[in-house]
Amino acid sequence: MQTVTHIKEASEIDVVIERVREEDFKKMTKARFFFNWKTEKENEVYKLTLAGTDEILGVMSLVNYPGEQRCQINLLSVSKENRGKNKIYAGIAGNLIAYACRESIKLYGADACVSLHPKTELKAHYIEQYGMMDAGMQVFVEGINLFRLLEKYKI
Repeated sequence: MQTVTHIKEASEIDVVIERVREEDFKKMTKARFFFNWKTEKENEVYKLTLAGTDEILGVMSLVNYPGEQRCQINLLSVSKENRGKNKIYAGIAGNLIAYACRESIKLYGADACVSLHPKTELKAHYIEQYGMMDAGMQVFVEGINLFRLLEKYKI
């Protein structure tokens, strides 16, 4: 089971990642998740919730590119209260990225790749934190680093 870390209690909390349901879009407001997620409905949209609750902590939109054997994270957002120095839980984005890696492996096997187009200020963070590689406008993870993310986040 995947977990996030409750920072103040230094404890691991079980989480679940699953497809967003239509009624979830009402909870995924721009004020809390920084994007209008309704525009992502044509993509595969996933949510990360605390196990046994409907509290959404993070959201991710995936687009598959079969010709390139990769999944692209079109949008990724952690809830407002879980960003920055005063966040409640750590590991939300990492769990979602690792989940994207798993989905890419399901589709493309050992050739799987996950990419995303980060904001400029986050590019170095993705490279350092998740082992992604710089590809100009995008960053990506493949090969051993992709499998390391699966191991790290227990996916």
